[in-house]
Amino acid sequence: MKRKILIIMLSLLAIVSLLLLSGPLLVRLGLRPYYIQSDGESIKIVRASIDPQAFPSLEPGNPAFLKEDAIPVIIDSDMAGDDWMAILYLLQHPDVKVIAITVTGTGEAHCNPGIRHALDLLLLAGRPEVPVTCGRSIPLMGDHAFPMEWRNAVDNLFDLRLPRNPNQPSNDSAPELISHLMREADQRIHIIALGPLTNIAEALGADASLNNNLKMLTIMGGAVDVPGNVGPTLNIENQYAEWNIYADPHAAKVVFASVTPITLVPLNATCSAPVTMNFYKQIENDRHTSAAEFVYRILTQRENDIQQGWYFFWDPLTAAIATDESISSFQDLPLVVIEEEGPDSGRTLESKNGQMVRVAIWADTDRFENLFLDTLNGRLP
Repeated sequence: MKRKILIIMLSLLAIVSLLLLSGPLLVRLGLRPYYIQSDGESIKIVRASIDPQAFPSLEPGNPAFLKEDAIPVIIDSDMAGDDWMAILYLLQHPDVKVIAITVTGTGEAHCNPGIRHALDLLLLAGRPEVPVTCGRSIPLMGDHAFPMEWRNAVDNLFDLRLPRNPNQPSNDSAPELISHLMREADQRIHIIALGPLTNIAEALGADASLNNNLKMLTIMGGAVDVPGNVGPTLNIENQYAEWNIYADPHAAKVVFASVTPITLVPLNATCSAPVTMNFYKQIENDRHTSAAEFVYRILTQRENDIQQGWYFFWDPLTAAIATDESISSFQDLPLVVIEEEGPDSGRTLESKNGQMVRVAIWADTDRFENLFLDTLNGRLP
């Protein structure tokens, strides 16, 4: 009996040693190591957190196959973590020809880090030649700003690494580049706005003729008759505003009043698409391209938020709806934006004085997740 107990104890020791010593190797192989945790009364095996520096270096992927009738797209982004996922989705989609990424400096990332990350994401997706630039760093009016803790995190790329794109940013400002591309376009352009609307207001709001070359402006922003997400974050009395609109409400007001057509993807729709641990486990086992691998690493850095139910597919869902409207349902509503300071600042409000906006009110989460994974892994026909 003692011999059997000794054999069992030695076997357990060997297993523990293997789990502990193989951790770095498993990370290098793209797997998650485990470790033994004991509180003195019980023993359990726990999944280890990953030092992002332990991830193997990513190699640039090949550019995705583009159909001949792919739609030209300008991505206007504040370069937060969910933006990175949306950008990679769009760069992998065969129906989308990304012709520029413009960074809005009034969002989460500051201009210089935002430009750098956009350039490097383009290299990762095999499209290093796409022009990148930034707009102004302060709102058109007011002084609303994202929390500095959030901005520092995205400026530092969640401590992740990307291959370095040697290309330089465009010499044009973001509004200048948008205007130039719109004027010179031989087919109508779809603009997908994933951050505050400062750049869009300065470009399209200042020149109504550019609307003639606009196929659609798809915006992630707003909360229409549902709670916003600004008040709880800042601990202020504002239960209505969503961050992208709140950061520059005057810009949003200009865009809503002067640009058409608009599809708005507000919190109404995105709240039906949380990032779940089930999806995280799916992509952990289904990441066959550099784009899919980097999305997995982003979600790994947000795993605690995912477990707490705090992380949503805000921008990826918006990008997916822009490419496949069948995953959502819509309602045409006359909307205005409240820009005055106070508890309604940044609110997207239904009003008879508003311009008609096509509002996504729901999303088919299962179909979205399948589309997202298939696109990232290059499986679309």
